Amino acid sequence: MTNINEDYIEDYLRGLVKGGQGFLADMEKYAEDNHVPIVEPEVAQLLRVLLKSMKPKRILEIGTAIGYSALVMMDTLKGNCKITTIEIREDMVELAQDFLSKSPYGDRVEVIHGDASQVLERLEGKFDLIFMDAAKGQYIDFFDKSIKLLNPDGMIIADNVLFRGMVASDNLVIRRKITIVKRLRRFLKYINELEGFTSCVIPIGDGVALIHKEA
Repeated sequence: MTNINEDYIEDYLRGLVKGGQGFLADMEKYAEDNHVPIVEPEVAQLLRVLLKSMKPKRILEIGTAIGYSALVMMDTLKGNCKITTIEIREDMVELAQDFLSKSPYGDRVEVIHGDASQVLERLEGKFDLIFMDAAKGQYIDFFDKSIKLLNPDGMIIADNVLFRGMVASDNLVIRRKITIVKRLRRFLKYINELEGFTSCVIPIGDGVALIHKEA
């Protein structure tokens, strides 16, 4: 459980979401068996709804892990998009590429191995949607470097922004997580005060921020 909602609410919401089929189901089982974090079912469903509405053609993902989110997005759009995803861990890159090769969309997803902060500085072109699910303490840096890559009327989605509820309550903060919590609080304040953008935070999963860039 993520500790931002009562267990009964979280269980109920997850019970409404159908599990993945085929290669997505295989990835969900791998993640559960090997304790690899992937987006929660209700967050995956939010992504599906947003994608069906926006119909983005180019998507940038910061934080690949095993490639689950990328394939949820690609499957939702039936392959009618191009995804570039960045991952710093070599073992995750290899796993993601393996799962991608077993899906129908392997040739539509580019996995870049590297530090997102550095990769973002050299990326070219524009994206319609950017999904951030990487080092939470670097969200402001990732966001600032992503703005130039985001098309007008595009959206940045940032996952885990309430960080087990710690961002919203000092009573929940664990001492070793103080720095991350402070940085996430600064990030949320920053995006809500930034001109040219409209933001909101949705308290599902571990907290999801939606940041829309004005056209």
